[in-house]
Amino acid sequence: MQVSVDSTPLASPWYTRFGSFLARPWLGVLSRSLAAIVGGYALAATCSMFFAVALPIARSQAVLTGMLVAIVLCACAALWAFATRSALRAWIGILIPTTLLWLGAQWFGAAA
Repeated sequence: MQVSVDSTPLASPWYTRFGSFLARPWLGVLSRSLAAIVGGYALAATCSMFFAVALPIARSQAVLTGMLVAIVLCACAALWAFATRSALRAWIGILIPTTLLWLGAQWFGAAA
């Protein structure tokens, strides 16, 4: 008795192929790299804006302090992007403080 084996690949639905595409490791590294670069820059920019309008010191000193803190936060964002378990956590962990700093800068800017 001989059993015939069909070796043609089965047509899988698009969402299975898309899910297997997203499971590739290089996409996680790309996403984390973009989170570190783009998200870190956004976090640094909003931090510098926030400190420039929120600190109750001379404007030039507030801007300088904001820029110095922004450099540290940009480095911390890059460390955070590669220290978390997933790329989604990296993005969320960078975007939430960025949003809060932006909202605070808008609030203090409107009050000034």
